[in-house]
Amino acid sequence: MIGGKRSGSAHAGGTYSIVARDARTGELGVAVQSHWFGVGRLVCWVEAGVGVVASQAMVEVSYGPKGLARMSAGVEARRALAELLAVDAERDLRQVAMVDASGRVAVHTGARCIALAGHEVGEGFACQANMMSSGAVWPAMARAFREATGDLAERMLASLEAAEAAGGDLRGAQSAAMRIARAQSTGSVWDDVLLDLRVEDHGEPNRELRRLVNLNRAYRHMNQGDALLGQNDVPGALAEYRQAAEIAPQIAELPFWQAVTLADLGHLEQATALFRTVFQRDPRLRVLLERLPAAGLWHGDIDTLRHILSGE
Repeated sequence: MIGGKRSGSAHAGGTYSIVARDARTGELGVAVQSHWFGVGRLVCWVEAGVGVVASQAMVEVSYGPKGLARMSAGVEARRALAELLAVDAERDLRQVAMVDASGRVAVHTGARCIALAGHEVGEGFACQANMMSSGAVWPAMARAFREATGDLAERMLASLEAAEAAGGDLRGAQSAAMRIARAQSTGSVWDDVLLDLRVEDHGEPNRELRRLVNLNRAYRHMNQGDALLGQNDVPGALAEYRQAAEIAPQIAELPFWQAVTLADLGHLEQATALFRTVFQRDPRLRVLLERLPAAGLWHGDIDTLRHILSGE
């Protein structure tokens, strides 16, 4: 269980996680699931261009920031973890994994972690688990990550889902989280984390995490569309907006902004048809469109706006 305090630590047993570096993009990520509320805030630590840490079992949260600080100073993952373990009197209760920006891996499963506990290391990643219902969990996670296709988020999701299919936490499931950072820092910390999602309390946290990851992809396409529009790449922007709407068709606001862009470009027939569909799904967006001119976000004439709002 994750809960009570001991020597400044939180008891975060019953947890499985993966830390990884994507060899293709250099992105760094961590994903976790546990039968405890809000596991992500304890376990998941990542910094662009530096590394990633998962600290679990009898969690000593400081392994996260201290591990990242050491790797940021140029200390490779194995040495960083060894230095922290050397001064930790309760290291036998810890399960900690690190991957640095070069893909070097370090992992420790303490001898007193609650059974069944273990880890498996692969190229640029590590899977670790404790208080599991089966010793097949961490090998299944590693195998799924190696065999999965897609981006880092998709491969880590596959690893979590394989853990659950192999038996998962002895007590069941409650919370999950995933964080992914860029391969290199942009110099703006608020722009360095590409994904930061938490499922704090849910009957099927891995399934809910997958849903959120999917939504994150949709909104990333929207953001990329806005960026391309700012560069006057209109075809590229519209393509990104279309992808966003296809990924998350249940969200009416995504095609709304696509329709606004089409209207700005003078494609009134396409824009009007799209607005009509959007307004049928969510009438509140009609009010939003009415408010755009005052904010300077409607670049067409008012007669065109009135025509669109009339639905003719």
